Amino acid sequence: MARAMFDYTKTVLKKVSFDVNLFTKEVIKALNRLLPHEIEELKLWIQSLALNKPELRSCLVYLDKQ
Repeated sequence: MARAMFDYTKTVLKKVSFDVNLFTKEVIKALNRLLPHEIEELKLWIQSLALNKPELRSCLVYLDKQ
């Protein structure tokens, strides 16, 4: 079940990646829902996404606090 939440989180983040503020809100929600090892995986995924959308890099600050 937890993996399903991680996949769902990635789907939502892809859909809202056009808006940095909305993306940030969804990242914060994900931090409350995901397991610690999934948060690390999410951080790597966002870093790869940010290669094409550098404005999303600011969200990594929230992931580094974990």
